[in-house]
Amino acid sequence: MPDDRMYREESPAVQAHLGIAQSVIQRMAANSASCKAWCITLVAAILVIVADKGQPAYALIAAIPTFLFLVLDTYYLALEKCFRDSYNEFIDKVHEGRVIAADLYAITPKGSLPRSFARSLRSFSIWPFYVTLGVMIWLSMYIVIP
Repeated sequence: MPDDRMYREESPAVQAHLGIAQSVIQRMAANSASCKAWCITLVAAILVIVADKGQPAYALIAAIPTFLFLVLDTYYLALEKCFRDSYNEFIDKVHEGRVIAADLYAITPKGSLPRSFARSLRSFSIWPFYVTLGVMIWLSMYIVIP
């Protein structure tokens, strides 16, 4: 006999599903923050070595991890947005009383990841950080005296 009963807000299954979804969203946000922390660490280490060696042209090496972390950070931000959309859709179903057993414990991102990636690339949480880092790399090329 299939389980076609409806689940309400106070259902332990609904609460558990929401908790799982929230932890996935939180993990994506933490991954995004870790990208920024690792990027600063690597770029700072590269620039210190460049300054120590007196080779300002090598400062461009720091652009590689900057670009890679920009892409990874944008990816995590896009995934976070897709999971938030999925969470919000589930909340709407709960409020409308349309949650069924098949909706529970299936945490999948909602929407188009490439479209969300493009939107995240224009996000305020991405550009100020990475543009500032790029400017610092560029300035270090002209400030370090060979």
